[in-house]
Amino acid sequence: MSKYKASRHNVGFMVIDKLVKQLSLRFVRYDQYHIAQSNDGLSLIKPMLYMNNSGIIISEYLNRYGSVENFIVVYDDLALPLGRIRIREKGSDGGHQGMASIIYHLKTIDFPRMRIGISMPADGESTTDYVLSNFSETEKPVLNQITDIACDALLMIKSEGIKTTMNKYNPIDVSVKPEAN
Repeated sequence: MSKYKASRHNVGFMVIDKLVKQLSLRFVRYDQYHIAQSNDGLSLIKPMLYMNNSGIIISEYLNRYGSVENFIVVYDDLALPLGRIRIREKGSDGGHQGMASIIYHLKTIDFPRMRIGISMPADGESTTDYVLSNFSETEKPVLNQITDIACDALLMIKSEGIKTTMNKYNPIDVSVKPEAN
């Protein structure tokens, strides 16, 4: 799976990795997941199964240690342009197989999520190839900026709640606009 570490489909992990570094935490690595925990109860989990099986790990972890009310899923979204995030209190899987697995295993759609825009593939480009491709050099500054914003939003959710965070962060747009001719 390390071959896809910098892929669009892995942008949720990029946010978690950045937040772990920002908070000076360390991952403890288990076969099926990596977890970093803070002294104030924050747990950052990266399932290490195929993305389409993410729900297995999340469900097992929450059954043992937590509850649906105190967790948020961070994942990529083709429907949003790179440079946008969308935070919601609940919702469908939106066609994302990893999210479908989580919903299936938790047996609910009632949990918060943060979608990170990765944009749509070009016409004729395979969606699978696109989501498994790395960001281009021209996209990397926007990626860096939006992952910073996502980390700030995650910390705000913990301190101020999801509604306040949604109002502040959902309107932010750092996507690159096409130049007018």
